[in-house]
Amino acid sequence: MSKQPHLLFVDDEQLLHGVFTRLFSRQGMRVTSCLDGHQAIEALKKEDIDLVVTDFKMPEMDGFELLAHIRQQYPRLRVVMITAHANVQHAVRAMKGGVVDYLPKPFSTTELVERVETLLKEPMPEASPSSIAGAAQGTRRSRSKQAAATYVGEHPNIVRLREMLALVSKNRAPVFIQGESGTGKEILARLIHQMSGRAEGPFVALNCANLPRELVESHLFGHRKGAFTGAIDDMVGAFERAHGGTLLLDEITEVEPAVQAKLLRVLQEQEIVKVGETHAKRVDVRVVATSNRDLSEAIRDGAFREDLYHRLAVFPLTVPPLRERRSDVPLLAWHFAEKYSGLYGLPEKRFSEDLMARLMRRAWPGNVRQLENLVHRGVILSAEREVIEESDIFDDFFADAEGEADSVGGKVVQGELVTIEEAERYMIIEALRETDGNQREAAERLGISDRTIRNKLKKYREEGSAS
Repeated sequence: MSKQPHLLFVDDEQLLHGVFTRLFSRQGMRVTSCLDGHQAIEALKKEDIDLVVTDFKMPEMDGFELLAHIRQQYPRLRVVMITAHANVQHAVRAMKGGVVDYLPKPFSTTELVERVETLLKEPMPEASPSSIAGAAQGTRRSRSKQAAATYVGEHPNIVRLREMLALVSKNRAPVFIQGESGTGKEILARLIHQMSGRAEGPFVALNCANLPRELVESHLFGHRKGAFTGAIDDMVGAFERAHGGTLLLDEITEVEPAVQAKLLRVLQEQEIVKVGETHAKRVDVRVVATSNRDLSEAIRDGAFREDLYHRLAVFPLTVPPLRERRSDVPLLAWHFAEKYSGLYGLPEKRFSEDLMARLMRRAWPGNVRQLENLVHRGVILSAEREVIEESDIFDDFFADAEGEADSVGGKVVQGELVTIEEAERYMIIEALRETDGNQREAAERLGISDRTIRNKLKKYREEGSAS
């Protein structure tokens, strides 16, 4: 390709935009980044795009819906889908829908660059009517039927939690789920929805920590065209999209206090007012909120309204961290091994005694999500072998092996094998170094909230102390 390749990157986590821009700029490519499918559609109208890399799970419009639009309007445009919610059915649907490549998270930056470069060297495909129809059909299926959530564990605290869900689910009262990152709060929210009388209605998840500060109200309540600079079309907010179903407000403590007051009114009145409008609209929504923060500390610091907490916490649930339910580690490990063996068409796996003993000893600062990532790695590297060995997961080659360094900066710059999470960590550390540790200024450079930086730094400290 003689001209500079132009990539469109679509992901609702704004911090990753900088990661991808730096990553592909070093490869001589131009990158346009969007936070959701609607922004991507507008970018496609204005820009000449060679390849789209899109996340699956995003607000407003998921990756399959964006894919269906691209297949209809730009049938020769190639799409790569990335997701943290990979399974066999998901991958098959993506391929049938017309994606040219599919990457389950976590993946390495090197792997992504190599795949993108390979795709750009290939000739443009001919438009396929069947692939267009398949994409539209796949989108309809994704709207009509959502994958069933499961919460794995036999620890007494988890058994009690599941028993409580059966009672909590049978009404419309708000639920507040508190727990560390990676403990499975969203899975519990989906279970509450699936076990309720609203299971046939929509389940809408909104990650409040990833929303640009100036667009939080629009994403929550919607806006009218012309309501503010950049409002080029009407926008339906999360409350309206969740009408008749359940709305998950993930990491709700990251919402600004001014918007929290409006949330409180919506919960009290069950009606919303779109940005740019004056009349209210009734909504029938059950709200499930989550947070990984210490709520008493957040309330004491004025970061979260106490009256909003009491309105949300009709049913306050706490998810225990993995270190407090170590007896579930083998069960979870087997569950993830089965999941990823099926995804890659590999033999059923079991764990060596040394590996399982090591898994049982770990502190698990990243909780169940961290365990899943390590087992995912072990499944891939054990390949056709039936036994996952200790060396398949723990090796000095990997940055997260025991005894790892505090920074992955050199590896990112040199383009070695690092994950997107490691690149994200590097960008935060670099931004803080360049701003002499000023968290607010670093956050502004990265386009995220200073609370997000504080939470990330806390996580990095915990991981460092646990290693």
